[in-house]
Amino acid sequence: MTRYPLLTLNIGKPQDFHNDGATSTIAARQPVHAPILLSQTGFTGDKVADPVHHGGADKAIHHYPYEHYTWWQETLGDHKLLQQPGAFGENIATKGLTEENVYIGDRFRLGEALVEVSHGRQPCWKLDHHFQRSGKDSVMKHIIRSGRCGLYFRVLESGMVALDDTMDLIESGNSPWTVRRVFDLLIAGKHKDDIAAIKALSHLDLLAETWRQRATKLIS
Repeated sequence: MTRYPLLTLNIGKPQDFHNDGATSTIAARQPVHAPILLSQTGFTGDKVADPVHHGGADKAIHHYPYEHYTWWQETLGDHKLLQQPGAFGENIATKGLTEENVYIGDRFRLGEALVEVSHGRQPCWKLDHHFQRSGKDSVMKHIIRSGRCGLYFRVLESGMVALDDTMDLIESGNSPWTVRRVFDLLIAGKHKDDIAAIKALSHLDLLAETWRQRATKLIS
């Protein structure tokens, strides 16, 4: 069994960043050090700013690979947000699990909980506000070009999770669909290169419903 130690465990509540009471973000989640319950809706006490586009069963946990931080430091410079895990609003971070080697449907034991990879993260403009980036140097554009999008998990079995727990791979999705490949096809504009793959993704039950719908639209 392959184990990946947690490097951070973060939750948070939406914060207003325009001081208008209307626009908020959860990008600045904060570390917690006590065990916390993970259910199908996410970690207890963790809230999202935009429940229409964030949260829900297919987005219960946001994971971001910590090895990407070195690349981001080289790309964005010595940014204060990159000094520790949590810069991308992730609930958890590890080393060893990246978009290149994680497959849709992979299952992990996370503490007492059982979780399953549902899709990658489609970058949001709020990340650019969080990092104070725009234009050609925007975080969104770097994510789309590089495929460093992060992962979302759904929760199959609830349970307690602590910072000293590990993510243990217990079952592979057994498919050709790495998170990176699916992201490139559905988000990064490479769908025209492989229409057959897009058709297959539109019927992939393990893929998050919103991304299946996106695949259907791309072939219609």
